[in-house]
Amino acid sequence: MSEAAKPHYLGHRERARERFNNVGGEALADYELLELVLHILLPQRDTKALAKELLGHFGSFSAVLGAAPARLAEVKGLGPTSITNLKVIQSAAQRYGRDQISREQPILASWSQLIDYCRSQMAYETVEQFRILFLDKKNRLIADEVQQVGTVDHTPVYPREVIRRSLELSATALILVHNHPSGDPAPSSADVRMTREIAEIAKPLGIVLHDHIIVGKSGHASLRGLKLI
Repeated sequence: MSEAAKPHYLGHRERARERFNNVGGEALADYELLELVLHILLPQRDTKALAKELLGHFGSFSAVLGAAPARLAEVKGLGPTSITNLKVIQSAAQRYGRDQISREQPILASWSQLIDYCRSQMAYETVEQFRILFLDKKNRLIADEVQQVGTVDHTPVYPREVIRRSLELSATALILVHNHPSGDPAPSSADVRMTREIAEIAKPLGIVLHDHIIVGKSGHASLRGLKLI
């Protein structure tokens, strides 16, 4: 292709890649990193404007990746294939985060990494999910399981089922996690009651409840940190 025939955005795309190679992803603005992701999905398109439109529509880089396919389809320029590929990238990022906390070190060794993982998994879900991190006696991750999926503002949780599964896995410690699709991670009175019930059933069996973390788009709340357990 002659220089005159090349699309105008190719030079910009090359400069964006060069900037990424020089300074790394952490130094890029959200729209710059998202634009690079969209370069992969839409190689024949100028994606700068689309990146900015997606950020304007959803509010953040994480919110774009976490958006439901139906909501992504509302944005002109994304088709079924590019939406699927975007969700593949989200799943890859989530798997990477899970592997980071699944190494041999105790899961509590890096609290910030644990919070980042929980938020990447659940903060942008449109319905409530209740998941449990099952730990061994050295606080290493045995399993990470979504136990229940509910509605936009409620997830049924059965404390005895939580304990039954803990015994099946020979877990000696738990971290409970759920999300608030409203965005506000403040615990409800029902959240506190359920957490205390699980702790009370677990204690005589030698199972420690380390925390119950609630995540939302605006942040997270720790019931242990709030002295509610």
